[in-house]
Amino acid sequence: MSAPLTGQNIHPVSFSDALGERYLAYALSTITSRSLPDVRDGLKPVQRRLLFAMQQLKLDPASGYKKCARVVGDVIGKYHPHGDVAVYDAMVRLAQSFAVRWPLVEGHGNFGNIDGDNAAAMRYTEARLTDVAVALLEGLGEDAVDFRDTYDGEEQEPVVLPAAFPNLLANGANGIAVGLATSIPPHNAGELCAALEVLLGNSRCSIDELIACVPAPDFPTGGILVEHADAIAEAYTTGRGSFRVRARWQVEDIGRGQYQIIVTEIPYQVQKARLVEKIAELLQARKLALLADVRDESADDMRLVLEPRSRSVDPVMLMETMFRQTELETRISLNMNVLDAAGVPGVMNLKQVLRAFLDHRLDVLLRRTANRLKHIAHRLEVLGGYLVAYLNLDEVIRIIREEDEPRPKLMKRFKITEVQAEAILNMRLRALRKLEETEIRSQFEALNKEQAQLKKLQGSEDRQRSVLAKEIKVMK
Repeated sequence: MSAPLTGQNIHPVSFSDALGERYLAYALSTITSRSLPDVRDGLKPVQRRLLFAMQQLKLDPASGYKKCARVVGDVIGKYHPHGDVAVYDAMVRLAQSFAVRWPLVEGHGNFGNIDGDNAAAMRYTEARLTDVAVALLEGLGEDAVDFRDTYDGEEQEPVVLPAAFPNLLANGANGIAVGLATSIPPHNAGELCAALEVLLGNSRCSIDELIACVPAPDFPTGGILVEHADAIAEAYTTGRGSFRVRARWQVEDIGRGQYQIIVTEIPYQVQKARLVEKIAELLQARKLALLADVRDESADDMRLVLEPRSRSVDPVMLMETMFRQTELETRISLNMNVLDAAGVPGVMNLKQVLRAFLDHRLDVLLRRTANRLKHIAHRLEVLGGYLVAYLNLDEVIRIIREEDEPRPKLMKRFKITEVQAEAILNMRLRALRKLEETEIRSQFEALNKEQAQLKKLQGSEDRQRSVLAKEIKVMK
């Protein structure tokens, strides 16, 4: 029961100060925990939690699908205390090939379409991870990243994913926080790998060298980029700008001197059904003097048919009119406002984003190496104890049979550690064969060699760069 209100626990506070303090806390929470992606893995918290929850459910690409309702239930119950609709919407977007360049979720069922139709309810749809998502999660069990307590303190969740894939630029991101927003279009992963190789080989390379590798965004829905190269370079240099994208079209001859225009690709994030509806409204309002009719003949492929008013209408002039008045031409903004490794929001240029990804991958490499060395050291210690046991088998058996407390006696007699003594006491009788001794010696030598290689890796920047370069080639 709360304490009664008395003069002793009431403090006069300015209303503007109290409001400002609370609004600032809300704004910071929105910026860091909801709307802006992390530069290292390119994910917002809800997306990261979705992928982690799916990994915990063992929904890898080789396994079967599970109901999306099960995944969403785990996410909101364990990691993300928000509404199920928002979580499911985030999951659906990760599965839509027309929304993200490299889907992270493989959906089974109705996950919406480019016309703007919604996905089926989560109790009907199923999902599992894609290979790209597996690459983002690779190394989570090897101390590659930090973990933190979940909101209720009952579970642990990763602060960031190891991310063996440049997800931020490859899939893009959109988000609106309090006073801040981010808008990053998708890019071609092969071009990003080429840019990473250039930056890895020369950390002082210019942004122009990187732009030569990543000349422009690569939209999943296609289209034609009609922005000037200087404007694109300026956008990548400053981290802010926009790109003008047009639909791809062609003239189809239908005989007797007549033709029709076929639109095969539309700009990114344009809903096809809404586009056709808007064109029809303009036609009805008589604002498209050169156009007679519009039809959607799309099946698996995109096919919008535009009929000119007459055969004498110039197709280029008709399309210029359409670009000017409809969403057959749109502007895609670029605002690379992201959270850095310290969780501080800021606008980064192309080089800074790629540099942050490489720095993260190097940190992951060193942490996984240290973790592997720790496990090797423990295993070598255990194997050393086994070898002592094989060399002194009769004495070991005598001590175990005759002593009430054999562990301290073994440690004192053979100068071994507590871990080694415990390992000897836990050995099975079937492991006392001569063949087992040979296998243990072989394993001991192999682990010693691996340990030496990993220690060389820890001490050599050239070796570390070489490993990162191999990872990038594998990614390609």
